[in-house]
Amino acid sequence: MSNRDIIHHLRQVYGTELSPATVSAITDAVLEEVKAWQTRPLDPVYAVVFLDAIVVKVRDNQVVQNKPAYVAIGVDADGEKHVLGIWLARTPPESATAGEGARFWGSVTADLRNRGVRDILIACVDGLAGFADAVTAAFPATVVQRCVVHLIRNSLRPVARRDAGEVAKELRKIYASPTAEAAFDALAAFAASPWGKKYPQAVRVWEQAWDDFTPFLAFSPPVRKLPCTTNSIVISSLN
Repeated sequence: MSNRDIIHHLRQVYGTELSPATVSAITDAVLEEVKAWQTRPLDPVYAVVFLDAIVVKVRDNQVVQNKPAYVAIGVDADGEKHVLGIWLARTPPESATAGEGARFWGSVTADLRNRGVRDILIACVDGLAGFADAVTAAFPATVVQRCVVHLIRNSLRPVARRDAGEVAKELRKIYASPTAEAAFDALAAFAASPWGKKYPQAVRVWEQAWDDFTPFLAFSPPVRKLPCTTNSIVISSLN
């Protein structure tokens, strides 16, 4: 965030007015604490870790540009959420390849391990090629769960807006199934239905991600809500 962004946020949220010089002095003062936070030791075990990237505007050499920020949020043994780290990539998102993204995630998981993490029960990720390998290279025993919300969005992408509600209702039968076997039957039924025949691309999204989608179906319904998406805002809307 630029000083102007910080000033605007403080004014809008807290009604506080600060000068650019004051904001600059404060950010300089906490810089060492930020560095210490970035390298702090972590717990040895996390029940679930959400890994996702968001695009942020960064001022670099007096130029503001979009850059991906890689974020890891962990749920500890007591059920508390913690931001484990935020890593900024140099490559702009529009020019980054899938391979570059997967390699960067590999450096993120290596950093988590170097800071003390020894095991992650479930890692919730999106569909980036090579993402699962980047996780299991550092944590071989981790169950990698594909973000269900990403799957739903991707499968609805080719669907006409007028049909989206009905197709989404049919897709729910897949990810809300009681078992992996029942989910497979639901996918087969959707593929054979008029909607599946009209939108075969939606069927292929689930078929291609099947092995990474089904792990969370082994858990009870209350537990499933936790690892089904990398988006904490979406988690709240599912409750």
